[in-house]
Amino acid sequence: MAREDAVRCLRCLLYALNLLFWLMSACVLGVAAWLRDSLNTVLTLTAHTRLEEAAVLTYSPAVHPVIVAVCCFLIIVAMVGYCGTLKCNLLLLSWYFGSLLVIFCVELASGVWTYDQPAVQRSDMISLKSRMPNYGLQRYQWLTHTWNTFQTEQFKCCGVIYFTDWLEMTEMEWPPDSCCSNQYPGCARHAHYRDLSDLHQEGCGPKIYSFIRGTKQLQVLRFLGVSIGVAQILAMALTLTLLWALYYSRKSTEPPSDDSTTLAGTHGPSADAPKPCCTRAAPKGSANPPNCTSTTTAAAAATPNQHQFEMECLSKHDI
Repeated sequence: MAREDAVRCLRCLLYALNLLFWLMSACVLGVAAWLRDSLNTVLTLTAHTRLEEAAVLTYSPAVHPVIVAVCCFLIIVAMVGYCGTLKCNLLLLSWYFGSLLVIFCVELASGVWTYDQPAVQRSDMISLKSRMPNYGLQRYQWLTHTWNTFQTEQFKCCGVIYFTDWLEMTEMEWPPDSCCSNQYPGCARHAHYRDLSDLHQEGCGPKIYSFIRGTKQLQVLRFLGVSIGVAQILAMALTLTLLWALYYSRKSTEPPSDDSTTLAGTHGPSADAPKPCCTRAAPKGSANPPNCTSTTTAAAAATPNQHQFEMECLSKHDI
């Protein structure tokens, strides 16, 4: 009874852990997709600079296809573990344990890979100014779109250090309209001549520096990675315990083997053993049963006399 209660408790814990695996894997995929959009914009602006290398070093493990594949595989493994726990299948539970061990090793290697911080300084932000003179040119429409997206939707900034960078590095007389907090056609010109507070006051350089050093989304991904690793260790320990309990419970309920039955038949009464020769019926009116011992003794005594008679007949025949 105690073993059945322990097995029931282990199964409930594994159900909860598999549900937790589903939720955390879905969260990792969602946050990784969110980061990937911002990362593509940053990589476009920082192409061929030290900032690009630092951004790749920081975020590539988080949005790498291997990590995405591991999360998808973890969802499948959690489903297999749920089915194995539900049916108490030793094969499925063994496969579940091995898969969790492989995923844990991959996550551990990824954590060691992302441990080093990128070597980037604020002075490297100045290199972004070299991307500004191409703004608005016909053959650099992709760069123009990237600057506008970066300054409005994602980081809400203007220029590299300050909005005056657009006036220094380009031939424009006022910043782009993407620098306005409330955008409308000609808003930057209106703000430049009348109210500068309508422009984003912070430059994009410090925002990119903070992004490369690590955002809240990246911290969330790291927290989820550590949580999944701890949950996997607990799930592997519970799976091993459940496998042990199921194996010994099934072994104890197996019927006895044929060897014991054969051994009992060998040492038991044999069919070839001599039966007692109590075949003579008791006389009528006699209360005493037939004496098997006297009958057996008489038969044994008659046996030598019969042999002696046969020998005499043989000697007469020879004469």
